[in-house]
Amino acid sequence: MRLRGRVALISGAASGIGHAIAGVFAREGATVFAGDIAPPKPAHSAGVTAIRLDVTSEADWRKAVDTVVAKAGRLDVLVNNAGIIAYEPLHELSVQNWSNLIAVDQTGVFLGMREAVRVMREQRSGSIVNISSIWGSAAVGGAHAYHAAKGAVRNMSKNAAMTYVGDGIRVNSVHPGFIDTPLTMAQDPALNAAVIAATPMKRAGTAIEVANGCLFLASDEASYVTGTELAIDGGYLAQ
Repeated sequence: MRLRGRVALISGAASGIGHAIAGVFAREGATVFAGDIAPPKPAHSAGVTAIRLDVTSEADWRKAVDTVVAKAGRLDVLVNNAGIIAYEPLHELSVQNWSNLIAVDQTGVFLGMREAVRVMREQRSGSIVNISSIWGSAAVGGAHAYHAAKGAVRNMSKNAAMTYVGDGIRVNSVHPGFIDTPLTMAQDPALNAAVIAATPMKRAGTAIEVANGCLFLASDEASYVTGTELAIDGGYLAQ
């Protein structure tokens, strides 16, 4: 029960990594609010309340955080997990496609942190975990907007960590490698195989493995950890 008595809000929690984080947090004693624009698949476990959250919307973020505080009295943990991916290289990338991805993967993190900090500063405590990617620290060809957004999330996390350390708020980023989720399974199998082949452990990670890393950062076990990057990538970034 490493999160006993804590209240957590997780974005992009209908499936994949976000769904796993919601389940692990609830299992560890947290009251969990799982935000997404889609219904959960599969249904969430006990202790998890699904709420609608479009991470590109200021109004949705304000409503979500206000709902959490109204129902649970506080907000202890925010996990900014919602994200999309696209593979256009720079020379093929339209302004519209750039804007769509940045809105979800980068602006959504900004909006979520801004709303959470509003509450956490009053509490003088809180933990924010932002899901970046190995592509926030390293690059491959193509996927220009995704690289830009995930790299931004890495440094946004560091900035917030330094800005709010005096308020008792810890902010860290998590950098998954290739993880077996509905998002990655919808990709080109050849692309997936290439990333796995380039991973020292030679396998895909699981959503639970990422969720366990987020659990550590959310818990008091990480009380001396802020502004750091946790790679959960089978050794990819160590190369």
